[in-house]
Amino acid sequence: MTGWSRRRLLRTALSTAAALGSLPIAPIAHAAGPRFRRGVNAWPWFSLTREFPAPRTDYDWPPFQSQRPVPTPDDLGRLRRTGLDFIRLPVDPGPFLAADARTRGRLLDMLDAAVTATLDADLGIIVNVQANGATHYWNPDRMVSSTAAPAFDLYRGLVGELAGRLERFQPGRIALEPVNEPAQACASNVWSQIQLSLLTAARASAATLPLVVTGGCGSMVSGLTALDPAPLAPFEPILFTFHFYEPYLFSHQGAPWMREPVYRSLNNVPWPASAGSLEQTLASVRARMAQDTETPENTKQAAYAETERVLKVYFDAKPDRWFVDKYLGEARAWADGHGIAPERIIMGEFGALRTDAHYVAAPNPDRARYIVDVRQSAEAFGFPWAFWDLFDGMGMMDDTTRALDPAMVEALGLVMPE
Repeated sequence: MTGWSRRRLLRTALSTAAALGSLPIAPIAHAAGPRFRRGVNAWPWFSLTREFPAPRTDYDWPPFQSQRPVPTPDDLGRLRRTGLDFIRLPVDPGPFLAADARTRGRLLDMLDAAVTATLDADLGIIVNVQANGATHYWNPDRMVSSTAAPAFDLYRGLVGELAGRLERFQPGRIALEPVNEPAQACASNVWSQIQLSLLTAARASAATLPLVVTGGCGSMVSGLTALDPAPLAPFEPILFTFHFYEPYLFSHQGAPWMREPVYRSLNNVPWPASAGSLEQTLASVRARMAQDTETPENTKQAAYAETERVLKVYFDAKPDRWFVDKYLGEARAWADGHGIAPERIIMGEFGALRTDAHYVAAPNPDRARYIVDVRQSAEAFGFPWAFWDLFDGMGMMDDTTRALDPAMVEALGLVMPE
């Protein structure tokens, strides 16, 4: 997850997508690769860093916060017993790029150990290089905004090094995803050049490791459908990915990291829309705004007016399972148009904030219904998926007790392990 779609999706999150045409190219031959079906993102195992403030550009050791939740071998085993068969592991590249050779080696050994533990639990793994937009120095703008970005060559070198190390592991159970949610526009040639350069570096180090590619627009469906897969054929075996959080007014209601004030005051948005009403949701918004003693009153009034406007659109549109199917149907149409088997296209992230002590967001029954709709839609179209997230406000496992959320396990079509 990155800030690109969060900043710009307010204008588009409620629009039902128009059908997008596919470029008429020859079908891509199916390449052998891992069989990923049902997964979960394992953030923040290699995220939540301890960077020093500016003007320094390095990290403390160890570079990851000690209090962050990290899955244990027992956790991984229980995940496998639920019916999950892989994890997607976001890895912040900052600590690797800032480190000297000895420290970088230690970090790579830590990553090797995480991969080994995952494979030992009979889970496959997609290692995703996921730059942190909140980092003051080693951030996406500096690394992957273009092939001329100040740290692009360093980032590219890390992708190549990771590919070479990962290829040593069990074939058919592991893949590398070089970038998370690229910020460039859907049909951006800048993003195409970045991706081709990264794939070239990966293939120079690993001839057979499956690589995961994506479109622009923050990896949204519209980014995938704008992607021309023809130039990617020489890099086979490849998989494709997209992320799905639409409608954001539901999935990200109450999210404190969203920049638009609408989201921070938003709560009690139902799923499907017919499960509640505009009046009930607006009453909840007003109650939440009344608790805010720091925001000036004129600012709150402006935020409320915008909230009322977008919620009216939401309830008038009456989104439910059909809304999800329309989006994912576009991804399937793109796949069919290019001769790409749907099992090669992974919905790499989807989820919604839960209501708990930290977030006032979607009522949990609504959250479960949303997860069911998105998961079942993806499966109906033949797409594998990876739920966001294992921990945190969108998670399926308690950070402290490590108890699995039965509602999420059921919504994902899994079973509670004994």
